[in-house]
Amino acid sequence: MNEKIIVIPEGKICDYIDGKFRNDTPEEYVRQTIEKRLINEHKYSTKQIRIEYTLQLGSRKPRADIVIFDKTCLEPTNQTQNNIKLIIECKNESVDARNAKDGVEQLKSYMSACPNCEWGMWTNGRQKEVFKKYTDDHGNIMFMDYNDIPSADGNLDDVNRPSRTSLKNAFDDNLLFVFKTCHNHIHVNDGLQKQPAFFELLKVIFCKIEDERNIPKLLEFYTTSEERSNPDGQLTVMKRISKIFEKVKTKHGKIFDANDKIKLSPRSLAYIVSELQKYNLLNTNIDIKGKAYEEIVGANLRGDRGEFFTPRNIMKMTVEMINPKLDEKVLDSSCGTGGFLVTAMTHVIKQLEKDFSVELGRNKPEWTSDETKAFQDRISDMAAANFFGFDINPDLVKATKMNMVMNNDGSGNILQTNSLLPPHEWSDEFRTKLAESLHIDKSELRNFNDLQFFDVIVTNPPFGSKIPIKDEAILKQYSLAHIWNCDKKSGVWTMSDKLQASVPPEILFIERCTQFLVPGGRMGIVLPDSILGAPGLGYIREWLIKNHRIIASIDLHADTFQPRNGTQTSVLFLQKKTQQQKDDEEKSSTMADYNIFMAMAEKIGHDKRGNTIFKRDDEGNEILVNDDSSVVTDDDVVKHSKKKKVIDDQTAEIAEIFNKWKIAEGIAW
Repeated sequence: MNEKIIVIPEGKICDYIDGKFRNDTPEEYVRQTIEKRLINEHKYSTKQIRIEYTLQLGSRKPRADIVIFDKTCLEPTNQTQNNIKLIIECKNESVDARNAKDGVEQLKSYMSACPNCEWGMWTNGRQKEVFKKYTDDHGNIMFMDYNDIPSADGNLDDVNRPSRTSLKNAFDDNLLFVFKTCHNHIHVNDGLQKQPAFFELLKVIFCKIEDERNIPKLLEFYTTSEERSNPDGQLTVMKRISKIFEKVKTKHGKIFDANDKIKLSPRSLAYIVSELQKYNLLNTNIDIKGKAYEEIVGANLRGDRGEFFTPRNIMKMTVEMINPKLDEKVLDSSCGTGGFLVTAMTHVIKQLEKDFSVELGRNKPEWTSDETKAFQDRISDMAAANFFGFDINPDLVKATKMNMVMNNDGSGNILQTNSLLPPHEWSDEFRTKLAESLHIDKSELRNFNDLQFFDVIVTNPPFGSKIPIKDEAILKQYSLAHIWNCDKKSGVWTMSDKLQASVPPEILFIERCTQFLVPGGRMGIVLPDSILGAPGLGYIREWLIKNHRIIASIDLHADTFQPRNGTQTSVLFLQKKTQQQKDDEEKSSTMADYNIFMAMAEKIGHDKRGNTIFKRDDEGNEILVNDDSSVVTDDDVVKHSKKKKVIDDQTAEIAEIFNKWKIAEGIAW
């Protein structure tokens, strides 16, 4: 299909609703996010919406950022100030709602000047205020705080108490906006530091997920606008949500203590519930949830142990290439926020959904509530049996569990441990839980030779010379922790009996992951390029070739982990050799001959500052292509063509090319 390409001038964006070029500013980013929400969540027609609409306020003629007209006024001739139904003002993050000039009072003055304007919203991306205008008994214009603006159908019941059918999937960056808004509200209004504020937000998100799972009962995670606006109502909300949290604690006893409480003020809790209640977190696209969740986790829980969370496009590429199957056990031995595991689980859930749809004879949108619940149970069973994550940081373990719960419930096997330790030094709690999940006796977890339990590993281990491992009890488990000598004539490396004084953790993680794999198992692991190229580390490469079939090596762009880390990295794909394969090669003194897939990801979609990079034409200008979406109007679903920028990212193409190569090479997985 030939797409129409439009060039965007430098420093401009193309407005989502009217297609005009506007300056690319922080304030404009807020407006574009709101515009997308109006179309995709609230289902307003583009014909109802005007951008930068000039109002008449006495002798002044200010421009309102967004105005929405009544659905009976779709013709431009009818779109007068008298027919405005809703006004939205968008500011950048630095503008406070209480600002005398640009705050909510400005919005209220605009609403007052429009006789039939009933609704208004003010937002800066971190704060959001919604008002419903009314006239009191004395003829004075008054404003009532409300949870949200109404959708195009005007139904206010769903604004106050959503039904299961009215829950909306989040779109684009809206969920990130909501998470940031909620976290900021807790941080500012409850006086909590960033990390405690984050964990209080987690509790509320857990309650939201629990309520969504409680099919087919009515939703209890809600606050009406009246409850949110007065102290007695806020206490009612606190009581309602606390009841849900009691169920959460019972179900997730490893995350929350039995005596744990929601520590937010009733006012803050009511506000956060009002922000979250309209969304269907379980059904929202995984990329939207993942971006929102991992960004806020990274901002609050990033530690000092070489933790640099993997970009989502790299995780997707790795999982697509490694291709975990329904019956395979999957591990991330350094799970961080759980991104790799969630991506791998989503990959497998697609296959599960396909099989379940065939079994029922109809696709997911046509499933009954009982069938949806049965499918959720299958996901939970699969996750409990096949998905495992370890991390040394207890806060990240909690965060990973939340990520898994939010993405279809695989929280059971996310365990806190230093997985580099000798197995007999793992805590009894860890060994017991792991043994239960693997259906083995924990006495079988004796040493590094007894760990071959996993079919697939996807991981990005902590790396860096600043966090070396020096403990002899740990080092002696690993061949790669020994001193190796290289014969200058033959170039062959041989391992000595002596241990190195210290070893960077990523080197040990390579071997530990190999120990975790079943013979024939496979891994995708992010590693610094020095391991693959430094002359002094040739012994690692020799060890890798001896113990694995090297499937692929993907050289990542230098900015992949920017803006926080500039280490040059690659993703290495390995398949563990069986003992028979190693014995045969040793007898014949020759290694098996095979092809290796190699690629360079020269474009990874962002620059060293973390800013998104879009495709450009030959003259260096960003381009736009068609982006079709649906808008619900009064009676019909109307197709309208939007334009979108194209992220300059080669990772999806690499995975696609690899999968074709893999088939040609006869690789079965």
